[in-house]
Amino acid sequence: MSRAEVTVLGAGAFGLSVAWECAKRGARVRVIDPKGVAAGASGGIVGALAPHTPEQWNDKKQFQLESLLMAGRFWSEVETASGLEAGYGRLGRIQPVLDAAGLALAERRALSAHELWGNAAEWRVEQASGEWCPTSPTGKVIFDTLSARLHPRQACLALAAAIEARGGEVLRVGAARGAVVHATGYEGLEEMTAQHTRQVGNGVKGQAVLLEHDARDLPQLYFDGLHVVPHADGTVAIGSTSERYFEAPASTDEQLDDVLARAVAGVPLLGRAKIVARWAGVRPRARSRAPMLGVHPFEEGAFVANGGFKIGFGVAPKVAEVMADLVLDGINRIPPEFQAERCL
Repeated sequence: MSRAEVTVLGAGAFGLSVAWECAKRGARVRVIDPKGVAAGASGGIVGALAPHTPEQWNDKKQFQLESLLMAGRFWSEVETASGLEAGYGRLGRIQPVLDAAGLALAERRALSAHELWGNAAEWRVEQASGEWCPTSPTGKVIFDTLSARLHPRQACLALAAAIEARGGEVLRVGAARGAVVHATGYEGLEEMTAQHTRQVGNGVKGQAVLLEHDARDLPQLYFDGLHVVPHADGTVAIGSTSERYFEAPASTDEQLDDVLARAVAGVPLLGRAKIVARWAGVRPRARSRAPMLGVHPFEEGAFVANGGFKIGFGVAPKVAEVMADLVLDGINRIPPEFQAERCL
């Protein structure tokens, strides 16, 4: 019996995850990216896999919840197949409570989290304590046990190696074979915009900094709009900016200096850490702000998986599942608001 053939264009989080899921199901897989693995936004350093707030529930939040709960098994299988570490760890997240209104809201969300997340995870209010805790005016913090972390570039390299271990190919140049999935990041959104009457999506630049500080067994932090993520290799990533307009996609500037200053203001011990790297890249944001999945709107017979923006790695396991269902079996389980034609 012949095996299905799938070509994925783009070796970022979505493209590699879809290719891996298809390979696991027995397809002959080829990933093509002229820039190489994790050359775009998926080669970043932050890697915060954090949930939406447990309120005003919708299909998007449910999709992300299911993906975050799948992540442990997903990345364990990738690491086993590849022999490489993805840096995954579900260690939770701490957020400061800023005022009395925020405290009341946090306590209500603790109740709604129990209803919406069940026994899978908790959202609770705790006393702020210790150096690894952002400054909290109320002395209280929110701790959720659903948030996780991974190292984006390492995760992509592990996915690529896992695909090859299953007999797939990860190439810079090659011919497409079989079903084609476009997972080409912000450049792909720009290409679709050129074929449409209005903007389909755009790139949003983000800058982040990596520090030498070993907090590998501690939760990530979120405060003042910043993600502070301890990695398993003894580094801490801090990000990021969100720049709609920019001239130099891969360059860092004074905006990153401000990110670091705000992080140190919230967690002073970070001021003693050495800077390991400064990073910048452009993330794909669909016009709808939701991931853009399904049948390609402008290329007959092809598919698209794009627009991960800030939640790409967090939803990647579920994106891989629903895209493989569609590409290999013709079964469409993609939420309506993620359907590619709805995102135009």
